[in-house]
Amino acid sequence: MGWAQATALIVAVITVVGAVVTGAFTYGLNQRAGRRERQARAFAEALTAIEEYAMMPYRIRRRHNTPEARHEISVELDKIQSRIAFEHAWLQIEAAEVAVAYDLLIRAARSEAGRQMKDAWTQPPPSLDEDMTLEGCYPRVEIDAARSKCITAMCIALGRRKAEIQTLPSFPR
Repeated sequence: MGWAQATALIVAVITVVGAVVTGAFTYGLNQRAGRRERQARAFAEALTAIEEYAMMPYRIRRRHNTPEARHEISVELDKIQSRIAFEHAWLQIEAAEVAVAYDLLIRAARSEAGRQMKDAWTQPPPSLDEDMTLEGCYPRVEIDAARSKCITAMCIALGRRKAEIQTLPSFPR
């Protein structure tokens, strides 16, 4: 084998190896990005379930004064609680460190929104359109604090740097 043939063979081998390495690297990056996207979507769904639960005092307070309306709210609450249990289990599988923070968020929501729901059931249902606008918001100190910690854990699991996390805006109430 001559020098020209050896050089051509080496160039061909380097080209093939380079293509394989580049392809494997690109595939790995795409897989990682896809996993992060799926994980971020799962995190968002978990937070949505908690938000739906935290909004139930408003739903209860604005209910119609019928047995059907009370039943509908009860069924809706059962579905939300089932979703929260599903999301918690999913997080335990997908991101155990996030599941711990989510568990604290669940506890805060049950404590704070649970008290508010109990209170909302004792209030008379609105009878006029003007009564549908409730005066003020239900406080969410416990829920918001636990939510913030949970979002921080989610950001860390997604690979965000701490400096990025600290600059995230909070949700206005």
